[in-house]
Amino acid sequence: MPSSARPGSAGDLRAPTGVPQQTVRAPHQPLDLFLLAVAVSGISLSAPLIAATAAPALAIAFWRNAMAVGALTPFALLRHRAELAGLGLRRILLSAAAGTLLALHFALWLPSLHMTSVASSTALVTTTPIWTAILLRLRGHRPPALVKAGVVVAFLGVVLLTGVDLSLSPRALFGDALALGGGVAAAGYVLIGAEVRRTVSTTAYTYVCYATTSLLLLLVCLLSGSALAGYSGGTWLKLLLLTGAAQLLGHSLINRVVRNLGPSVTSTAILLETPGAALIAALWLGQTPPAAAYPALAVILAGLALVITGDRRRTG
Repeated sequence: MPSSARPGSAGDLRAPTGVPQQTVRAPHQPLDLFLLAVAVSGISLSAPLIAATAAPALAIAFWRNAMAVGALTPFALLRHRAELAGLGLRRILLSAAAGTLLALHFALWLPSLHMTSVASSTALVTTTPIWTAILLRLRGHRPPALVKAGVVVAFLGVVLLTGVDLSLSPRALFGDALALGGGVAAAGYVLIGAEVRRTVSTTAYTYVCYATTSLLLLLVCLLSGSALAGYSGGTWLKLLLLTGAAQLLGHSLINRVVRNLGPSVTSTAILLETPGAALIAALWLGQTPPAAAYPALAVILAGLALVITGDRRRTG
C-alpha cells in the first residue's frame, strides 16, 4: 500500500528526553478513520483465508510478507530511494525491531489456529490494546479514563462473542498461550510503528519492516522444514489475496493511520477483526456466527467509540 507521509512536518512534535510523553497529534480526521475501517476489513480476512489455505502456517506467514515486499519494491525504489538511503541507523533499527515483532506475532498466532479454536485464538491475539495500554503505562504515559474504559469494554465484547477456551487439553492450552503471545508481540509492533511513523513515510517504514519479517520467517521455515512451494494454483491465489487484503491493505494502512490516530485507537480497532472474521466466515465458509455475535459487536463498537472520544479530548 504505497503512501507518502510528511516526515518531519511542523505538526510532528517530539517528546523531550527523560520522562516519555504522548506524541502531540492533530485531531482525528475522517480520512484516517475511513482508512482504519478499510484496514480492519482487510485483516478480518486473515483467519478465514488462513483456515482455507492448504499450506504450512509459517509458510503462509512468510509468503504474505515476501509478496508484500515484492509489491512495494517498485514504489520504494522509484519514489522513496532518497528517503530509504537517508533513514539513519536509529530508524532502520527501529523498523527492523518492528519487523522482528511482526515476525514473532505471525510465528506464534498462525500455528495457534491449528491447535485451539479459531474463535479462542482470534480473541486472545486481539488482546493487543490491553498490552498496548500496559506498555504505555510502563513508559510513563497516563491514558485518559475514557480510553482505559473503552479498552475494557471492547475486550469484554470480544470475550462475549467468542469466550476464552477453558479446555483442559494441553494442545489447546498451548495454542491459547501462542495466540496470547502473538497479541503481546503485536502491541510492541504497533508502538514501535507509531514511533517510526512520526518521521518516516508509510512505504519506507513498511518496506524495511516487511523485509525484516520476511527474512526472519524464511529462516524459521528453513529450520523447521516448512514447505515453501509445491502448492496448487488455488493455494497461490489465496496467498495473493491474503497479501493484498490482509497485508497491504490491512497492516500497511494500520501503519499509515497510527501516526495520527495513535496506538490506543489503532490497537483497539483491531478488536473488530474478531466479528469481521466471523462475518466473512459465515458468508464464505458457511460458519454461522453465534447468537451473541450481534450484541457483542455493539459492545465492541461502544468500546472503540469511548477510546476514540477519550483520545480526541486529549489531543484536541
